[in-house]
Amino acid sequence: MKIRIKFRKYGVMKFIGHLDVMRFFQKAIRRSGLDIVYTEGYSPHQVMSFAAPLGLGLTSDGEYMDIELHSSPEPAEALHRLNEQMVEGIEVVDYRMLKQQSHSAMSVVAAADYEISCRYRPASFFEDSAILEHFLNEEHILIEKKTKKSVQMVDIRPMVYSACMEFIEKKPVLRVRLAAGSSRNLKPELLLDALCTYAGCERGAFDYLIHRTELYADISANEEEVRSFVPLSAYETEAEVCAGM
Repeated sequence: MKIRIKFRKYGVMKFIGHLDVMRFFQKAIRRSGLDIVYTEGYSPHQVMSFAAPLGLGLTSDGEYMDIELHSSPEPAEALHRLNEQMVEGIEVVDYRMLKQQSHSAMSVVAAADYEISCRYRPASFFEDSAILEHFLNEEHILIEKKTKKSVQMVDIRPMVYSACMEFIEKKPVLRVRLAAGSSRNLKPELLLDALCTYAGCERGAFDYLIHRTELYADISANEEEVRSFVPLSAYETEAEVCAGM
């Protein structure tokens, strides 16, 4: 059976990279006693995949991984076993059974929601909403995107699905939905670079706090129609096994 697990990553664990998080879950699942499926061959490993690796230094309430089990315990028991093995900074919040022929979270993830706040004094585009509005009205937003082999000019405007400024506890927070996945992917840091350049300010390495809130699949029929996103926890799931916060 295929299971989709949703977890939080917060606190000091934001400084732990994706590969170490993957190794942590491999050990945690083994210690939990869940009957996970292993690959065949000389070097068997657990059948496990993550939707979209989280950048170093970012926190999240919406991380996903898929695993395959031979059998599963009762819903509450499965969640309890996993969280018994978690450390401060990682918490499993959702555990769902997928349809047998479902696609992996990695292959269907299409968008991500982020909350961006200022660590110190708010930048100009946080205080002046007109800057953000004019920025989003631009037909093209070109930035330099570095790859392993070269530097390319990329238009990121089609990858910004929505953006708005809200106040949470009297502090401005920029909420954005950006493209995520293998075909299109925009890191929030690149959006901040473009915004700072547009507003005529510099982005310091530690000026902003970035928090990912959710990952989505795109269920729209084609790119010409209005995009329709659903959280990965609701995409191709057969039945909710256990969910708790």
